[in-house]
Amino acid sequence: MTDRLPPLIALKTFITAASHLSLSRAGEELHVTHSAIRHQIRNLEEWFKVPLFRREGRGLRLTQQGQSLYDALAPLFMEMASACQRIKAINNLNSLSIGCIPSIASRWLIPKLDQFAQRHPEVDIHLVYARTNERLGGSPLDILITFVEDESHNVIGHHVFSRTNKPVCSPGFLKKHGPFTQPAQIASAPLLHDENREGWKKWCEIASVTPGGTLAGPVYQDFNLLATAVLSGHGIGLCPVNVVRQEILSGELVVLSDIATDSDKGYYLLIKEEHSRLVDDFVIWFFTDVIEKKRKMLYLYTQD
Repeated sequence: MTDRLPPLIALKTFITAASHLSLSRAGEELHVTHSAIRHQIRNLEEWFKVPLFRREGRGLRLTQQGQSLYDALAPLFMEMASACQRIKAINNLNSLSIGCIPSIASRWLIPKLDQFAQRHPEVDIHLVYARTNERLGGSPLDILITFVEDESHNVIGHHVFSRTNKPVCSPGFLKKHGPFTQPAQIASAPLLHDENREGWKKWCEIASVTPGGTLAGPVYQDFNLLATAVLSGHGIGLCPVNVVRQEILSGELVVLSDIATDSDKGYYLLIKEEHSRLVDDFVIWFFTDVIEKKRKMLYLYTQD
């Protein structure tokens, strides 16, 4: 079979050059000189006995044969890279990369993460904010904690808790601007928005009320900014009650209505089907030490 294939390094060089349509940029990516890239491309063209690139001004374009070769090989190289990374990750017990949306990271994960680190002092933990539309499939992350269920065939999802949103405010704001015993009173109050005004618009539709004005009020880029504004008494926020449960139980926030949105949605911890024992250790720790112990603590708090 090896006699029927050109050198792998030449094929890799071709794929890199074709993706950039630049020998110089290919050299930068592969950390070799421009002349080394040109040499590999020339060898490959001699092997196929056809030109793969043509000059076009200061740049390059693929010939018909070059385009056909690139279209056939690029997906194969991507699959090889993905397979190698999966095997590497499965056997990597010294590193753990976690993506987590800001709300869960700041209120649930980070306060307890040092306990996991103490159990695994040899592990290099990388925690990054997960983007709203981020998916685990094809990602270098080992674990993703987010509010979108990933239905990819190679992803396993664990439900954390519901995303039920209800109107909340600070006691000081309630005392100064309340009462808010009716949905119409809530809709007419200063409202705070998470990313856009669609959340409050949906709540008003469910509550069958017409808001006073045009749902004015500041829009915050993420939930942590919104929560800070609500806690500071700037207005009423539509917040996921499970995320701010501790602030509600401690009296820092007051739930104004049981009318809710997104009760059918949830937060999820996602892992890949092929994963390391370290990932299993994290999942077990997260759902016992973080979720269950915090739930028990909140339950005991309400009994006092």
